[in-house]
Amino acid sequence: MTTPTAVALAGITKRFDDVTAVDAIDLDIDDGEFFALLGPSGCGKTTTLRMIAGLDFPTEGSLKIFGDEVGTLPPNKRPVNTVFQSYALFPHMTVSENVAFGLKMQKTPKGAVAQLVGDAIGLVHLDGMEKRKPTQLSGGQQQRVALARALVNSPKVLLLDEPLGALDLKLRQAMQLELKALQREVGITFVFVTHDQEEALTMSDRIGVMHEGRLLQVGSPENIYERPANRFVADFIGQTNLLEGTVEDETTVCLTNGVRIPAASSFAPGTAVAVSLRPERAQLDTLGQAPAGRPSVNGRLEQVTYLGNALVQSVALDWMRVDVRTENQPGTAGPSVGDQVTVSWEPDAVAVVGD
Repeated sequence: MTTPTAVALAGITKRFDDVTAVDAIDLDIDDGEFFALLGPSGCGKTTTLRMIAGLDFPTEGSLKIFGDEVGTLPPNKRPVNTVFQSYALFPHMTVSENVAFGLKMQKTPKGAVAQLVGDAIGLVHLDGMEKRKPTQLSGGQQQRVALARALVNSPKVLLLDEPLGALDLKLRQAMQLELKALQREVGITFVFVTHDQEEALTMSDRIGVMHEGRLLQVGSPENIYERPANRFVADFIGQTNLLEGTVEDETTVCLTNGVRIPAASSFAPGTAVAVSLRPERAQLDTLGQAPAGRPSVNGRLEQVTYLGNALVQSVALDWMRVDVRTENQPGTAGPSVGDQVTVSWEPDAVAVVGD
């Protein structure tokens, strides 16, 4: 059976005067999916979310939620709720009162309100804090209140605009796992906007990468990371080395330094491309000692950065710098800064990308 489409964007465009913030986006988000819109500031991801929420209206295109056209409907006529980075809690209200606010606006019967609020507070693990005010809560607890308030109305789609951005690193990482677990428990569609690549990779079923108003690639975290569609996606998602070169044929790229390496691509011969090599997929060897069958380039070890559980070894080539990330193994001898070394990789470790 085909999974229903929760949100369908077709040719969605948003212009503010002469500025095109979102440029002809086509996107289908499945029911029950945790979908992340990822990109740098100003790429159009929040504007896209606001159009789904009804806070902005499209200039052009069709916007459907579960098959119903909603592009011109106000927010209260759409089966969605939104959680913002600021949480937007009422400071004079208790946790219970904040969570109940939407239900009371909808004139939900009082008896039902108490039950629904209790269930929502339990869902986000805030039992016992019902009478506290927002100022008596931590940032993570405030975020849970905002989630409970959004979920208590049983939306078909929950929209989240950088909801973890105000939290410190460790709490943000913990909340990533909690939010994903919550989404699985409630089973509804989450559309999550973030500029944080790790957040998107950790939490999402699929990711849509945006840049300058355009949707560049949609896919699973693994697909986006391992097989980026272009140079921007490769460089934006995690860390990578972009080795410049020219396509020689469908299985070979000639790098800037004249070294020919195996690299499958669909680009025409003569096309200028970059070969994306993730630092953790590369290996540092003594000069000329790369294992048989592995493509390689030679250079000088320029810097070693200690990251606790890992080392990043930066190698200066004739025309660029390449980073190699390896597990830190204390007591293990390795090349020293200034040594001539070889960087090698498995032939299938690279992705050829164009502009």
